Formats: sequence, structure tokens, C-alpha cells
Amino acid sequence: MESFDYVIVGAGSAGCILANRLSEDGKASVLVLEAGPRDWNPFIHIPAGFMKTLVNPSVNWLYKMEPGEWTGGRSIAAPRGKTLGGSSSINGNIYNRGQAADYDGWGQRGNRGWGYADVLPYFRRTERRIGAGDDTYRGRDGALTITDMDWRHPLCEAFIEGAIQHGIPLNPDYNGASQAGVCYSQRTIINGRRMSTARAFLHPAMGRQNLTVRTHAHATAILLEGKRAVGVAYRQGGQGGKPVTVHANREVILSGGAVNSPQLLQISGIGPAALLQSLGVAVQHALGGVGENLRDHYAPRFVARVKNAETINELTHGPRLAFEVAKWLLTRKGLLSLNPTLVYCFWRSDERVANDDLQLTFTPASYKEGVQSRLEDDPGMTCAVWQQRPESSGYLRARSADPFVHPEIQPNYLAHEGDRHVLLAGMKLARRLLASKPLEPYYDHEDFPGPHVRSDDELLGAAKQRGTSTFHLMGTCRMGPASDPTTVVDDELRVHGIAGLRVVDASIMPTMPSANLNAAVTMIAEKASDMILGRQPMEPARLAG
Repeated sequence: MESFDYVIVGAGSAGCILANRLSEDGKASVLVLEAGPRDWNPFIHIPAGFMKTLVNPSVNWLYKMEPGEWTGGRSIAAPRGKTLGGSSSINGNIYNRGQAADYDGWGQRGNRGWGYADVLPYFRRTERRIGAGDDTYRGRDGALTITDMDWRHPLCEAFIEGAIQHGIPLNPDYNGASQAGVCYSQRTIINGRRMSTARAFLHPAMGRQNLTVRTHAHATAILLEGKRAVGVAYRQGGQGGKPVTVHANREVILSGGAVNSPQLLQISGIGPAALLQSLGVAVQHALGGVGENLRDHYAPRFVARVKNAETINELTHGPRLAFEVAKWLLTRKGLLSLNPTLVYCFWRSDERVANDDLQLTFTPASYKEGVQSRLEDDPGMTCAVWQQRPESSGYLRARSADPFVHPEIQPNYLAHEGDRHVLLAGMKLARRLLASKPLEPYYDHEDFPGPHVRSDDELLGAAKQRGTSTFHLMGTCRMGPASDPTTVVDDELRVHGIAGLRVVDASIMPTMPSANLNAAVTMIAEKASDMILGRQPMEPARLAG
């Protein structure tokens, strides 16, 4: 059996950073196992290629979620990256950290060293911010490049002005001192190309003699000796491929994300005892929280037809699309260099809410039946909205001991009454913003859900009909003290009761941050690398007030 000091399962947003940090001293041997291929697919590197990778089975797990009461019985897609860079190679390129209160809440749940002042230095260490920003909050020397939107459109300008007229302030840096406000998005794009964590962290490290990266390597089990993880079994070449086992001298680190990490734990005998027994899996370590606490952002979208302006819809058909392709190839500019969401707005569902609890996004484009992989033909604009910190939680459960069978994913969207209340406020705000005075010259009519949809019940019906995931699955290996039966890892991300085993990805988040998740995952991986290597944590940030 081959031996490595560290075996990392998953070369996604966290795994790529860990591979770099754990191997950079040249001493420890590191193996990274990635079930998908190398990140050679050209649509990965073209920001607008998001629409292609969203539905491409060669780089995407293409999970489906279970139908629920508040999804109208629909089975909603749950895309997850399956290539080097993981979801950072197929996502919408957005960089959004969330609010200070999010991380202070993590610390207040008994997770030492996870308050905002503690994690801010790790955000800064990861980031190479190009553009304005207070260096108290922003990093300039990291590997992950963050840029501002450099493309302007009259509809975006009008949407921003309409938000300002509604009392929402212009905020040029929602990743700075305060999140609230409206602005163009910040994104992981540089010179018209995606900056995934594979590009930023893994590829620069792959020449190291002590780092081995294996693609098409699907992990099938964590190898245990008593209550210690000692290695990983995987199939090289996927299902039907060659079975291989590798030994971990120091640690096994799961970075498969909120779906794959808990599934691998469960089929390896670590999880809720009743579930494992029902699957015919021997219980190696009963841990009831594995796969529980699943949360995601659920987003209905308002679509309006547009007049007196061209939208992205018309600019991406026929000869015009050929022109945009040529422009990107020659200059790395134009529509293909754009992320799918251009404007971000963070605001409150109620004036009594202390921290903004709504996130709205705007783009001068619209999608067929709300599916983000297909643009409509007619001119359109879209405003999506979701509750930042949902209370509704679901679960992830392996359906079979077979590691190639997709698990059961049930997010239970909107099951909590308070979530429905907040979302309704957001939907009404989205409608008002689309119909604002500055957008009036361009606003033809509301196409979905339509002007006939007015009451709360009708609006929730529209959310049922066409609401979608925002692809922010988290929480299924929750961090917290062992005394809390819902938790899976401690505040150093070690699995409770199992030596030599950690989880480092979005699954460890104890509560949902007010954000898209990729930025927070990069921070988690940076912080985890210091923990794994036994380094002192970075000095907490000194913040005014």
C-alpha cells in the first residue's frame, strides 16, 4: 500500500488550497484524490461558460434534490463541481464573504477561534484584491484574484439608481466594513478568465515532488483501524475501475463538499446508526449529525420584458454570438468575460432587522423557465431574491452502500414559517425595484410571475413554481462541541471520536453565512491548513468598535 502523510479527498475549493499549503515546505507528502477530470474543459475558463458547465456531466455531479412541499413537487438540480477546482470551476464567479455577525455567531456556538476578528486575517491571506477597498478588510498579496465588474449596461445603472431611490445606499465594497447596499458584483475573474482555486493554488504547486494529484479517482471508503482513520480506498477510473488503497501516515482530510463528504462518512460506517444499519453498513462510529443540518438559499426570480434597450439575450444569438466569441478570443473582453450576475443588493426584510437578511441579484438577461443554462430569445431582465440566513434545514442520506449511487438530498426549502415571511418581503422588494422610476423607460411588463399575482399566497405559489437552488449547500458536517449531538467536527475540524480524520469544506459551517459560499470555503481551508500543520493561528484583526 502506498503511503502519504496527508490524503485529501476532493480537489475542490478547499482541497486545492490545502494541497498547496500542506506541501509548500517540501517535507510532508500529500496525495489529492479527485473523482473528476483535469480542468481542461474550455468552458471552465470562460466566465460565461458557466451556462455550459452547469449541465455538463463530465465536470458536474448533476445531483438532484428531493421534491418538497414548497417546491411544488419539483426535483431541483443541485450542481456540484467534479473537476480540479470543484465548484470554483463551475460556479458564477461571485466573491461574497458575508457579514461579521455570521462568524461571530460561529464563535458564540462554542467554536473557539472562529469569530470575525479571528477569520478576517485568513480572508485577507487568501485574497489578491484588485480595486478599491480598505486594507483593514481586504487582502492584496494572496493568490485568489478578486476584481470589480468592468462592464456597464444602462439597465444595470438604472437598477442601481432605483435601489438608491428606495433608500438602499450605494456600497462600493460589500466585502468591507459593511455588507448592506447595492453595487456591481465582485468576482473571481482576471483578464477575462475564471480564477478557480485550481488555477490560483493547485496548478502552481503541482510541480512539487511531494505533491501527487490523481484525477478520475473516486473515493469509496475511509479506512479505519479502531477509532483512527488510516487511509482511503478508491477506484481509479471511476465505477468499474481499478480498486486502490492508500495509507495516510498523519491524516485523512475530506474536502468533498456538503454532499460528498457526509456521504463518504456514512458509507464508511460513520454516521447515524439507524441509517447505516438500514444500508447494511457496519457501524464503525455512531455520529448522529452526519448528513443533518443541510441548508441552502432558495431563490424565486422576477422576469420583466424590456423595451428601448438591448439585453444579453439578443447579444448571444446568431452572428452576434460569433462576434462576442471573436472578441473574447482576441481581447478577453465582452459578454463571454462576464459572470452571470452583474449587480448585488443586500437589504432588510423589515426596518427592525439589525443585519440585512435579503440578497437580491440583477442581470440584464432572462432564462427560459428560470433555468440558468438557457437564455430567452426576447429582451428580458431578471431580479432574483433569497433569504440570507434560512432557518429551514434538511438532510443528506446515502441511499446505498454503493459509493456510486447518488445520495438523497432534501433541503426542506421554506419549511420554517419565518423563512416564508422573509422571502415574501424580498419578493415584494424585487418587484418594486424592477418597476422603479429609473427603469421605467426600459420596463415593458412583468413576464413572471405576472401582474395578476398579487397576494402573499399567490407569490408563494410563484416561488413554488419556479424557485431554484442558488447552489449554496452547507452544514452537513456541522462544527461545534461534542456535547452538541448535531455536530460532526470540533473547532479544529477533527471528526468527533475518530483520530486522524478532518473535514474541511462547506459542510462544516455551523450556520449559513449571509453570502455565496465560495469565499468562506477558501477562508476555512486557509485556517485549517494552519491547524493541520500545528501552526499558531494568525493574529486576530484589530477592528474599530
